[in-house]
Amino acid sequence: MDEPLNLIGLKCPLPALMTKRALAQRASGEILTVWASDPLAAVDIPHMCGEEGHSVESIIKEQTRTVFRIRRG
Repeated sequence: MDEPLNLIGLKCPLPALMTKRALAQRASGEILTVWASDPLAAVDIPHMCGEEGHSVESIIKEQTRTVFRIRRG
């Protein structure tokens, strides 16, 4: 399993932009796990995925972070 993309501490719009960049470097169908602490990432990352054709497999909200599992479209 790949290391998660750790975006803890970054503020909007950086989590969505960095997730988009990381997904662009992956092959279609690959899974990317992203950790983010900015509350807006829970809106921005799924929105970016919808715009770019990626699917959000899961979003898990933990105490200080949100964990996204994203399948590259």
